[in-house]
Amino acid sequence: MYDPVQLRTFLTVAQTLSFTQAAARLGVRQSTVSQHVRRLEEATGRTLFARDTHSVGLTEDGEALLGFARTILGAHERAAAFFAGTRLRGRLRFGASEDFVLTRLPEILEGFRHEHPEVDLELSVELSGTLHERLGAGRLDLVLAKRRGPEDERGRLVWRDRMVWIGAEGVRVDPERPVPLIVFPPPGITRARALEVLEREGRAWRIACTSGSLSGLIAAARAGLGVMAHTRGLIPPGLVRVGGLPELGPVEFALLQGRRPTPAAEALAAAVLAGGDRLSRPA
Repeated sequence: MYDPVQLRTFLTVAQTLSFTQAAARLGVRQSTVSQHVRRLEEATGRTLFARDTHSVGLTEDGEALLGFARTILGAHERAAAFFAGTRLRGRLRFGASEDFVLTRLPEILEGFRHEHPEVDLELSVELSGTLHERLGAGRLDLVLAKRRGPEDERGRLVWRDRMVWIGAEGVRVDPERPVPLIVFPPPGITRARALEVLEREGRAWRIACTSGSLSGLIAAARAGLGVMAHTRGLIPPGLVRVGGLPELGPVEFALLQGRRPTPAAEALAAAVLAGGDRLSRPA
């Protein structure tokens, strides 16, 4: 028997790769997070995380437990919803950034629609910057997007990773020529980060391709038109990391709710947080 509270803590640590961030999201002390993980490791008889003073990562057994943890927690949530006798209704306007087009976010949304068939879910896929603007204007109820920068602590952290430069196999960047960039249009947060980093390092650049569609950017990159900044854990097939360029730094994805949170928005937020590790895996 595995304790659902411990499993939820385990999933949160797996998503944030930080005991400190997991504690902040769950609203408990870091010592409590450590205790939950330790007890779960005792129950499974396996080491679930490889950790030192600088980093936290899942072990092979930890990776194996992810699916079981989601299944167990999903069963608990379905049972609780059934016996609570409450059914969510109404309209829910959800915005997700382009980054998640090729991930397993559709599986999370499908599960939510199955659990709450009377909620009218409206999905908008936009650039993170655009989603922040629409949420601020009251045109969305819930947003899953990049945070604007290290100083932005709004919302609930879903997943942390690093940004890297990617391009077609064999692409090389000539240090004597402007860097050919494949970018989203403004107000793309990834675009802003790429330009900021290059200008800070004094590297010349030029725009080789602009597209509001992630599919368009990927096609341009596969054609060898240039390089693009992208989340390390979501590198599309056919593209690889490109060296010789300045470090882009970390990236965080968070859930932000509108000014008037609704039960439906809170339920979808809980579903995204519970399945957050699936967002870091291509479909």
